[in-house]
Amino acid sequence: MEMQPNLDSLRIKIFADGADRKAMVELYRNPRIKGFTTNPTLMRKDGVSDYESFAREVLAAISDRPISFEVLSDDMDEMERQAHKIVSWGENANVKIPITNSRRVSSVPLIRRLARDGIKLNVTGLTTLDQVAVAGEALAEGNAFSIVSLFGGRIADTGRDPVPMMTAAVQTLRPLAHVELLWASPRELLNILQADAVGCHIITVTADILKKLPLVGKDLDQYSLETVQMFRDDAVKAGYVL
Repeated sequence: MEMQPNLDSLRIKIFADGADRKAMVELYRNPRIKGFTTNPTLMRKDGVSDYESFAREVLAAISDRPISFEVLSDDMDEMERQAHKIVSWGENANVKIPITNSRRVSSVPLIRRLARDGIKLNVTGLTTLDQVAVAGEALAEGNAFSIVSLFGGRIADTGRDPVPMMTAAVQTLRPLAHVELLWASPRELLNILQADAVGCHIITVTADILKKLPLVGKDLDQYSLETVQMFRDDAVKAGYVL
């Protein structure tokens, strides 16, 4: 017998991923959205010109759910300064620190220092279990709520099944009560259910996938009919003849 998926049975926290301030505030009203993530790529795409003003406005509007903002520098000392600056903007700010800089220099020593300073972190850009392990070891130096972002979507883009890796990552981080695993860059709504099934704490979801949430558990026979109706309606509207 087919199991019917049900949003209400999910334990995973859904974070909205984007940099449109108006959309973020609207999603804040949705009780299913438990937090938010951003990154410089999304900010550039959404036309953000002043990083700090944008972040402060968002944090002022959304003050009781985690929001991740990324450091911008490639230099470790400057990344550390920026991390302290970002957390000064709001109690619910998590600082995104990439697992390496763009020259492949490890950020682990920096992560360890920031963890000791009690800064809420989001270690980002991870694609391997070795990276999960070293990030966890560094975050174990502190006790502030922190996130490890393993990019399941990018792993899948290489032809690898991300589910076994996510399952192993959950086990790696399990001893750290203050650290949560985040499935980053999902490619389809099914990833939410997969992430929940393996015990991921968080999945960050873009607007295009969030729009599909009402489809969870939809009757497949009805969905089939609606698909056929769509094809038929579009053929008629186009005036196609054979």
